Amino acid sequence: MKKFIVVWLAVGIVLSCAILSYAGGSKEKDAQEMVKKAIAYIKEVGREKAFDEINNKKGRFTVKDTYVFANKLDGTVLAHGQFPQWAGKNHMDIKDDNQTKFVKLMIDLVKKNNSGWVSYDFINPVTKKVQKKRTYVEKYKDIVVGCGYYQ
Repeated sequence: MKKFIVVWLAVGIVLSCAILSYAGGSKEKDAQEMVKKAIAYIKEVGREKAFDEINNKKGRFTVKDTYVFANKLDGTVLAHGQFPQWAGKNHMDIKDDNQTKFVKLMIDLVKKNNSGWVSYDFINPVTKKVQKKRTYVEKYKDIVVGCGYYQ
């Protein structure tokens, strides 16, 4: 009986830690980890297969309103977790409601620093409302891989 109680206590502790980690987890850390996982996946399976997975709204790189995207350094979308139909379209000059050219900001940032954060307004796929978004981007070879969260 003691072993049974000890096992259940251990399970309870592990589950509690997991729940607290998810609920109180850092959105910044989650976005960065998603980008790093996407880059690792690109390295592992190649661009075509990885971009197919990024484009899959029910795939491993989309969780609720958080998703990965990949662009060329010229602003052309290669894959997008919410708008896969954008693949092949150049968004270098796309602006948010505040006239912020956020794709250009991302590309300029990774060309200079290899990675970093960009803030802009974008439509939340869950709420369908324009919200503040903070996105982590990282350069991998000749592409920009990003993931953000809504504030």
